[in-house]
Amino acid sequence: MKNIWLINHYASPPIYYDGFRHYKLAQHLIAKGYKVHIFTASTIHASNENLIEKSDKNKFCDCEYGEIKYTLIKETDYCGNGLKRIKNMLGFSYDIRKLWKVYGYENPDIIYVSSPHIFSARKAEKFAKRHNLPCVVEIRDLWPLSIVEYSRFSNSNPLIRYLYGYEKRIYKNADALIFTMEGGKDYIRDKKWNKVVNLDKVFNVNNGLDIGEQEMQRKEFILEDIDLQRDVFKIIYAGSVRIANSIDMIIKAMDILKPYKNIRLIIYGDGDSKKSIEKYCIDNGLNNVVLKGRINSKYIPYVCAQADLNIISVKQTTISKYGVSWNKLFDYMGAGKPIVSTVKPNYDLIEKYNCGISLTEQTPEAIATAILRIYNMPQNEYMQMCENARQAAKDYDYSVLTDKLEEAMQYAIEHHGVKK
Repeated sequence: MKNIWLINHYASPPIYYDGFRHYKLAQHLIAKGYKVHIFTASTIHASNENLIEKSDKNKFCDCEYGEIKYTLIKETDYCGNGLKRIKNMLGFSYDIRKLWKVYGYENPDIIYVSSPHIFSARKAEKFAKRHNLPCVVEIRDLWPLSIVEYSRFSNSNPLIRYLYGYEKRIYKNADALIFTMEGGKDYIRDKKWNKVVNLDKVFNVNNGLDIGEQEMQRKEFILEDIDLQRDVFKIIYAGSVRIANSIDMIIKAMDILKPYKNIRLIIYGDGDSKKSIEKYCIDNGLNNVVLKGRINSKYIPYVCAQADLNIISVKQTTISKYGVSWNKLFDYMGAGKPIVSTVKPNYDLIEKYNCGISLTEQTPEAIATAILRIYNMPQNEYMQMCENARQAAKDYDYSVLTDKLEEAMQYAIEHHGVKK
């Protein structure tokens, strides 16, 4: 039995937060005979909630969720992406070094750190080295490239250049690297880091889904919504309604599709673009778009299964050349309905499994054309696309992903201490 310490800033127990990846992986690892202890921040990502009161003097709070032991590390509150969030990130990263004093008696065999940001990854690496433990680093977001793509910073900015150097050190020193996107090795080659980063230690473990749980949720958590019962061609979007999601282009595509009275877009989600989209719909008389707001994630499997077409919308960036691992993509696959994506990434899973359409052109016209192609598709071709989506979901069930994670951890253990 191996004892795994899983460190992830944003891995709150699923009763509080929708980030299920590490909870599900931990469940499957435990079923294989491992022990898993998850360390995460007391603050719940994308909310104003802190699970440890300010008046509580304890730095660590232990709890259990199912068979999984969690330790919440008390950090400062934050909201949005300002200085308070940076302070929260740095605080969590700094506090990793304190874990051994309190929990070292557990004698962990391996450190598995997942990096929504790179600061905690680097600190966890140093922690592992100090205690002579193998370390697996998981990259879920390409920092600082994503900062460059979604802000006014350039690659030549001194801060960005420093962060690239920081990122390079993480990749070099990890015993094994996991990328949730399939093109991790391509990214390292493009940065010309492959001379110092051994590509043999690079693995791909996508995001995924729990097929059995989704089937249960579809039966038990039925959303009573008249718009889901209407006898129309239903397009479902389930996710954030923010600038980065480019929802405005889907709305403009629905403006083009106004003559088709039988096509309707239903949006489940919230974000800073919701009010402007509602205003656009009112100003332009769009009766074929309904914004429902955010719903509990337990209803998502049922909602997506009621669609005739599920749609993904994100901003086109250079990041997609390395592949993508959107959570909603796997939710949509599990629903067994065709998928339209407004972005065509490299390592395109929709194309690979022929379960929908990915667009090379991000325009309302292209989106409208793709929707009509599915709408007018012969029944046998449509049903085959549905079956393809269900088959694709099986390859990304967490039981399969855990096997891949186990392979990466075994590599880290076997190569720990070997010159990287």
